[in-house]
Amino acid sequence: MSCKTLIITYYWPPAGGPGVQRWLKFVKYLPEFGIEPIVYCPENPNYPILDQSLVNEIPKNITILKQAINEPYGLASVFSKGKSKKISSGVIPKAKKQSLTEKAMLYVRGNFFIPDARKNWIKPSVEFLSNYIKEHQIETVITTGPPHSLHLIGLQLKARIGVKWLADFRDPWTTIGYHKDLKLTAASKAKHIDLEQKVLNAADEIIVTSNHTKNEFQTKTKQPISVITNGYDAHSVRIEAKDEKFTLSHIGSLLSERNPLVLWETLSELIKENSAFSEAFSLQLIGVVSDDVIESIHQKGLKNHVNIVGYVSHDEALRFQMKSQLLLLIEIDSEDTKAIIAGKVFEYLISETPILAMGPKDADVAQIITSTNTGSYFNYQQKAELKVQLLNYFDAYQNNTLKVNAIGLQPYSRKALTQKLSAIILKG
Repeated sequence: MSCKTLIITYYWPPAGGPGVQRWLKFVKYLPEFGIEPIVYCPENPNYPILDQSLVNEIPKNITILKQAINEPYGLASVFSKGKSKKISSGVIPKAKKQSLTEKAMLYVRGNFFIPDARKNWIKPSVEFLSNYIKEHQIETVITTGPPHSLHLIGLQLKARIGVKWLADFRDPWTTIGYHKDLKLTAASKAKHIDLEQKVLNAADEIIVTSNHTKNEFQTKTKQPISVITNGYDAHSVRIEAKDEKFTLSHIGSLLSERNPLVLWETLSELIKENSAFSEAFSLQLIGVVSDDVIESIHQKGLKNHVNIVGYVSHDEALRFQMKSQLLLLIEIDSEDTKAIIAGKVFEYLISETPILAMGPKDADVAQIITSTNTGSYFNYQQKAELKVQLLNYFDAYQNNTLKVNAIGLQPYSRKALTQKLSAIILKG
């Protein structure tokens, strides 16, 4: 007999982005390990990014429950549709460039919607699910955030009916990068900390995606914590050949703070110093890119070398990864981002394309790239080393030897990660 497990998630196809893929893939493989997944998600969500191709990956025979959600972004869009969509997707302009409307929206979002703008879904979800869990003999409930308001659904279900509850943190809560941009009052900050503490102490087990987040949470709770990273899955996307140009491609969002000026400066120098590099080089940005990043790229003289593609479907993103000569991975240079391991990292790993990564010193993702022999990682103070490596990659490109020999990838397969998750679900 299968163990019935209820998964409470905000992001589900047709939502796009890495957040939806984590649990879409878990749901795909859980039945192989004796677990029957039941998905609970919003009926009318306000997704900033859509990817209809992911709908085709939903397993045919699983139960999906949907309840209406009342979100404030619909009201906000009456005043500024573009700004509300950007903020809801995490694209927050630098403080000095924020309009009065953006400042007001961030203040309201931060202080009137705690922990986040999906808080109105908590009460109706608890009422509906309390009965459903008892009637259908659900053994385990899993909440996944962000949005972290979903963990409050788990918190209340645990208190009301005593069901086994796992809290999955795809990102940290109070230390997540954008938290400081929400113009929180002292009282609002205290409330976030209090809610985070209650969730961490009440969940039967906590699941995180990085060792840094595990270390952070271990200072806040005695509850067991497991690291289950994101991962890669087999796909059928194929390409005929690599790009003719020396393409350096970034897949995913480039927010205002994720703006590596040292990289743009280095590329600008190489273009000026090396005519062959200048002729061959192309910077490709696939995904949402903030105006601040575009402005910085243009200021460094890269306007004629950049191709801003915008958001594409998951399959199309895979094609860009596989066709590119070099893949770019960027994280904000901050203590808070050492725990961030972007979902695209794992698809990068199996793309057979070298990774050029930049971020804070001693980040978790650096260890993954190094241990799998899939690329190079630099912190923001290593400009000289970065320049040398770019030239080495370019020389390999010219000699048609720009390849990777990846090792140790199997633990990051979606199936292997699901087996790890199933062991946590099934343990007594």
